[in-house]
Formats: sequence, structure tokens, C-alpha cells
Amino acid sequence: MKMDPRFIDTLPSLSYIDDNCDLDEYAFVKALRMSGGDGANSYSANSRLQRRVLSMAKPVLVKNTEEMMMNLDFPTYIKIAELGCSSGENTFLAVSEIINTINVLCQHVNENPPEIDCCLNDLPENDFNMTFKSIPFFNKKIKNKLASCFVYGAPGSFYSRLFSRNSLHLIHSSYALHWLSKVPEKLENNVGNVYITSSSPKSAYKAYLNQFQKDFTMFLKLRSEEIVSNGRMVLNFIGRNTHLKDPLYRDCCHFWTLLSKSLRDLVFEGHVSESKLDTFNMPFYDPNVHELKEVIRNEGSFEINELEAHGFDLGYSNCDYNEEDEHEAGQNEANCIRAVSEPMLTAHFGEDIIDTLFDKYAHHVTQHANCRNKTSVSHVLSLIKK
Repeated sequence: MKMDPRFIDTLPSLSYIDDNCDLDEYAFVKALRMSGGDGANSYSANSRLQRRVLSMAKPVLVKNTEEMMMNLDFPTYIKIAELGCSSGENTFLAVSEIINTINVLCQHVNENPPEIDCCLNDLPENDFNMTFKSIPFFNKKIKNKLASCFVYGAPGSFYSRLFSRNSLHLIHSSYALHWLSKVPEKLENNVGNVYITSSSPKSAYKAYLNQFQKDFTMFLKLRSEEIVSNGRMVLNFIGRNTHLKDPLYRDCCHFWTLLSKSLRDLVFEGHVSESKLDTFNMPFYDPNVHELKEVIRNEGSFEINELEAHGFDLGYSNCDYNEEDEHEAGQNEANCIRAVSEPMLTAHFGEDIIDTLFDKYAHHVTQHANCRNKTSVSHVLSLIKK
């Protein structure tokens, strides 16, 4: 399907934060991180959904790791990057799978395993201390420790250059690329909403799509400079169903729709000003398959190896639903969303409202417990550098 030319924007510059970027915008970008530590509201304690996504995408990751090793004729050195690593044990799950796959393959074909550099990337405000405390867990996950692996941190935005040219063999990223580099420009009249919804103006979709096109084009161009020829990328992120004809439509239990409702409750009760809500929008976009293919084709550095869409159900993110009542399930879902959005919300609204906000959120989840008309999916995408 050809993308409407009205929505195709020009290529952005190669600067993520340019010299003219105002301080407020940069502060908001800095707040785009998961909640650190290992407390009850941390990402580490509330990322079971992300763990299930990693498990779901495992076959694609294993297949591409094996093909990468064979196509590169079993190199003696491999450099891999985990982009948007966040913190906690999930950080090392995909990396462990890559290393175990390499070890098993080398044993099977009687090849010496390579030395492996593993670079963990996230924004500088990420809790890297918590990340590196998980290295003992990582070491336990590596079976048949044949390959030597060295772990490094690589702080910075993946919408900027992170690594030297032609140095990476395999890139993995899970549940990070749906985050944009910033809130879209020219986003007007999206009152009472933190993201796209059926009540948003058409211009909101255009603004979000344009920002996604800029950012994903930038991501592909930069990675093409850093990755070797025939190197691989395996990317997992939230998208939306292709069959949806209305680009504004999001279901009633969509996670940002429920956050908008919860914030409107606080506006009604006088805890948050209406103007404060109207100036907050999520730097997030959930592309469909056609939008993804259009950007990949136009940028031109990679060919699609696989592109799968899997069901997305946040309601099962942190609990076995049959074993918990609706209130507990609602609270678990609220905790999951809190873990990924609290730093941004605190930066804009202050910390005093956060507990009340997510009590409201948990309540709204229970009100929509029977919603089955899901608009979100998880995209699993593997790319090969041409």
C-alpha cells in the first residue's frame, strides 16, 4: 500500500539534539526512561509483559543469530548491541539467547566460538547501576561458557551515532523503538488526550506519523553506518493492527487512552489544571505494517527478512489472570504503565499526583476488563544490511 504523499516528510538532519533545541525539550527527552531501582514501582519489578515478548520473539532471534554466523563464515570476533536495554534481569535475556545460540552452533559444526563484545545502550538517565548488578544473573544464563563475553555500557540516544563504522554484527532491541525522539511538532487541539484517540483531530495522526518517519529513518540510516555488510537487526516494538481503516482509532482499553481518562479525572477533581493536561503528549507511536515497510523501503539500507505481528494483551502482563481478582489485575496493569511512564509524568505534573493517578488507572482497567477489541500488536522485525 503506498503511503499518502501528504504524510511523507523530508529526511531529518543527523543531529538528535541540535544546537537550537530548547532546554525544556531536552529535559523531557531526559525524562524518557523507565523507573529505576528494584522497588515495587520499578521497571525491574513490573516488566513481565516485556519478558513474554522476548520469549515470543525467541525463534526469530535464534534464526537470525545462526544465519549471521554462517553468512559471515564464523568470525573470531562478534560485536552485538542491545538498544534500549533499560534495567533489571530482562536486560540480559536476549543477549544470553544470542550467546547460547552461538555456542551451540559452534559446537554443532565444530568451529571455535568467537570472542563477543556486548554493548548495552540506553539514554544516560537510565539506571545503569541496576543494570550491571544483574551481570551475575546474566552469567548464570549462559550455558556451556565457551565464548568469552565482555559487557559494556553505551549511554546515548539510538537516534544518534553510538558506535564506530562497520563495527556491529548483530543489533537487538525490544520494546524501545515505539518511543520517539520527542513529542511531535505542530501537535495542536489534541485536548484532554495524551496520545492519539478517536476524538483527536486528523492533524494529530499526521504529526505523529511524520515524527515516526523522521525518527525511524534516522535510526535505520545510523545503524546502517555502524553495522557490517550482511549484519542483522532484530527489533520488537508495539504497533497497531493493519486492518484498522481509521488511523485515529484506539480501543477503549488502550493503555494511553486509560491514562488520558485517569488524568481527566484529576482535572475534574481539581488536582491537575486543564492546561497542564493539554500540554502533555506521549513521545510514542504504534506503526502498522504498511507504515513500517514504507520507511524501510524509502531509507534503502536494509531488506526485510521477517516481519511478524503477535497479539498484545497488557491485561496479562504481570499476573496469571485466572488466579487474581479484577482489582489485583487492574493494579498490576497500572503498575506496568507506571513503571514506563512515571519519570515523564513526574517531570511534567510533579510527583504529588502519581499515587492517586495510578489508583484511578487501576480502577479504569477493571471497568474495561471485558474489552477484547484490541488495536495493538507486537511487531517482530528482522532486517539484513544490504
